Amino acid sequence: MPNFKPARRLAQLPPYLFAEIDRVKNEVKAKGVDIIDLGVGDPDLPTPDFIIQSMNKAVAKSEHHRYPSYSGLNSFRECVARWYKSRFGVTLDPTSQVLSLIGSKEGLAHFPLAFVDPGDLVMTSTPNYPVYPIATMFAGGETHFVPLTESTDFLPDLDAIPEDVWKRAKIFFLNYPNNPTSAMAPRSFYEKLIAKAREFGTILVHDAAYSEMYYNPANKPLSILEIPGAMDVAIEFHSLSKTYNMTGWRVGMAVGNQELVQGLGKIKSNIDSGIFQAVQEAGITALDHGEAFAQEMRDIYKGRRDVVVAELAKIGLECRSPEATFYVWTKVPQGRDSTGFVAEVLQKTGVVVTPGNGFGTPGEGYFRIALTVGEDRLLEALARIAKL
Repeated sequence: MPNFKPARRLAQLPPYLFAEIDRVKNEVKAKGVDIIDLGVGDPDLPTPDFIIQSMNKAVAKSEHHRYPSYSGLNSFRECVARWYKSRFGVTLDPTSQVLSLIGSKEGLAHFPLAFVDPGDLVMTSTPNYPVYPIATMFAGGETHFVPLTESTDFLPDLDAIPEDVWKRAKIFFLNYPNNPTSAMAPRSFYEKLIAKAREFGTILVHDAAYSEMYYNPANKPLSILEIPGAMDVAIEFHSLSKTYNMTGWRVGMAVGNQELVQGLGKIKSNIDSGIFQAVQEAGITALDHGEAFAQEMRDIYKGRRDVVVAELAKIGLECRSPEATFYVWTKVPQGRDSTGFVAEVLQKTGVVVTPGNGFGTPGEGYFRIALTVGEDRLLEALARIAKL
């Protein structure tokens, strides 16, 4: 039998965090343990009927049965521009500054291929979504990790980044509201970041997938594109997945600087054939008519957040009460490490949570709880953990 040798890039890949969690979870489940999964950030509630009905109608249209546009339906991109104007006050040209994506993960993963050459440096804040450094590695780039710590409210200390790193860095990956820490970024941070990026010619890649999952209407998350000067250096990635419970639908968008959006578009036109147009029509319905549903989801997650934060306090586990996202970033008990604690919780209680160090070295000492089950199951999960 032939012995096929994989490419070196595959050998450099760490086990994908959530795939490894699934493997262990299935082992425990096979023993008959009742699993409560608070690991992956996948909404437990269904896509609302008004979006499904829109999809059903669109599927019957024969024009959607052929290859879609590479850059996305004009009507979808116009809708994205309309939504950005309404939500953030940001003006976008739908033909040159908006690109449809097969989910934001796909776009984030492909973006370095457009702007990173082998040996180029990319900055990534960490703890981080694992796609950022992996996409950099696939493009042949090197990653400089910028730590997010409690002492800086989980924001990068921009002044602590050496000047030679700023000079070399082609891209800086950021994500606010942040997964996994749930931190939000204030306007002053974006202003300083954009000034630095303009000074050194660094591309800012902002992952804004959780911008609509906030709990204080007086403190809504910002789009980086709201900040003067951002359009010179930034591209923002967004998704319908979390806001409208559409994780399986795979539809998102990249918006911002025309050169950056078009560069990504060139990569995508050689890799994929666009999004099924019926899904894009459903996406238009979601963006145009989904705000009441989004508010309903915020109310549900706020209730779940309050339950978890209160129960963690009773147990004696310290956590951040999130202002956004559906994650609770929690410290492991004193003297324990993230991996060991999470493994014990799964093996002994059947509760799946995510080790903080799986998102990067500064995540050691934490674990992440996803609020993606109902309040009764959350209470049950925390009661089991309390017995440890």
